[in-house]
Amino acid sequence: MSEYPKSPLMGQMMSQPLLISSIIQHADRYFGSNEIVSRRVEGDIHRYTYRDCHKRARQMANALDALGVRIGDRVATLAWNGYRHLELYYAISGSGAVMHTINPRLHPEQIAYIVNHAEDQFLFFDMSFLPLVEAFAAHCKTTKGFIMMCDRDRMPAETRIPNLMCYEDLIAKSSDDYAWPLFDENCASSLCYTSGTTGNPKGALYSHRSTVLHSYASAMPDALNVSARDSVLPVVPMFHVNAWGLPYSVPLTGAKMVFPGPALDGKSLHELFEQEQVTFSAGVPTVWLGLLTYVGQNNLKFSSFKRTVIGGSACPPAMMKTFRNQYVIDVVHAWGMTEMSPLGTACTLQSHHMSLSDDAQQSILEKQGHAIFGVDMKIVDDMGEELPWDGKTYGNLLVKGPWIVSGYFKNEGGDVLQDGWFPTGDVATISPDGYMQITDRSKDVIKSGGEWIGSIDLENIAMGHPAVQQAACIGVFHPKWDERPLLVVVKKPGAEVSREELITFYEGKIAKWWTPDDVTFVEALPIGATGKILKNRIRDQFKEYKLPTA
Repeated sequence: MSEYPKSPLMGQMMSQPLLISSIIQHADRYFGSNEIVSRRVEGDIHRYTYRDCHKRARQMANALDALGVRIGDRVATLAWNGYRHLELYYAISGSGAVMHTINPRLHPEQIAYIVNHAEDQFLFFDMSFLPLVEAFAAHCKTTKGFIMMCDRDRMPAETRIPNLMCYEDLIAKSSDDYAWPLFDENCASSLCYTSGTTGNPKGALYSHRSTVLHSYASAMPDALNVSARDSVLPVVPMFHVNAWGLPYSVPLTGAKMVFPGPALDGKSLHELFEQEQVTFSAGVPTVWLGLLTYVGQNNLKFSSFKRTVIGGSACPPAMMKTFRNQYVIDVVHAWGMTEMSPLGTACTLQSHHMSLSDDAQQSILEKQGHAIFGVDMKIVDDMGEELPWDGKTYGNLLVKGPWIVSGYFKNEGGDVLQDGWFPTGDVATISPDGYMQITDRSKDVIKSGGEWIGSIDLENIAMGHPAVQQAACIGVFHPKWDERPLLVVVKKPGAEVSREELITFYEGKIAKWWTPDDVTFVEALPIGATGKILKNRIRDQFKEYKLPTA
């Protein structure tokens, strides 16, 4: 019996499943000569077109069929952003198998765990990850073979990896005569595991339907705003929530695609941006910090770069202002999660905001933004009661929509939904006109005297100081107030700033009782596999810290 009642009069539209293969077919048919440019692991620049990509994806689909891969089988990749990885996105999912992207920044034991949990049949990897694969390959219980993504002359003479094959050999011996199969659009298409900062990673299993809908929505003007006039460079890795959907939304729109490979340092990125006239990019704040530092130190500019989407963690307002004021680059603040495919909100201005002052507009743009169509959200208290959208009341953020998980792969974690809503673990406010702002992760909220202090606001203010490169704020024990804020700071190279100066810097910017009780300086902050600052490690490091106010 259908879950929904049928109307006595049904529409007379073609019933065509939403499948990932249709995206690369569309790119070939209507944008076939548009370029895909990759900086390869080998160090050189590779160029070809969407038509070439589609041909090689069909060849690889035939190769997978010859290897015995069947619909629903999981096939893993351990690779940087590049043309071969893009081919696999379509060859694996398009043939009905499940594309499982693995984050190479995880520990080998964690990688072995998720390979076994996913029951991956084959694993493709870039040649730079050969030592990593050698470290865990023997522990992969279901994996029948490993494919190194390179030419024959790059294959190792000796290796401990069982049944190692060459990517280009598989392509060369496979025909491009392949018809993409039709199947239920709700079939699984790809599998992404959470970063697993606590406990084992859990898998988010996307469908063809959810992915195609996400691709449509993310390309919209008030989302990522991708068009055939763009040259797009995804800095966010393809192993991190499918590069925020850009390997789908960019071919869908026919935009030029530029892949940076493993070279994500400021110099390499700036050279590629200029060489390929990149207009749009996307990445986490830590990567942009490196790019802005390099450009600033060398007195450089951008000739084509017009806008970037920043997500993964909150973008410091100081970084947004640097992009806009010094380089005339618009920053779109976005938010989402692995469990959301990942896009949930994007922050752009509406027509009635155009008459506001620059400061008022900046205040809006610092929020995580407006829900894109397909995502609904609300904030609730600890009892599950919905809270008002007044821009001041903050509560636990819940979401629902067609590209948001209903549960984890193999039912890890059990029933995760709350009355049909997914609990994000974020604490947020929502303004009367629907702009959401993350004030903290629920596990990172500083609980002082029964009140909550959002650490993100404190970090953003600190990042506005000219001597501060990075900042993290955590709650540490206080005998009277339970917890009080401790600011942990990395100074800019050659810069000097004192504890007293930073504490004074907060005056007039926040409620006085929010002001950090102390400041400590470190050489570096711990960064996780997805580019986020690891607050749990900082809390462990300073768990015995004695505040001067204690």
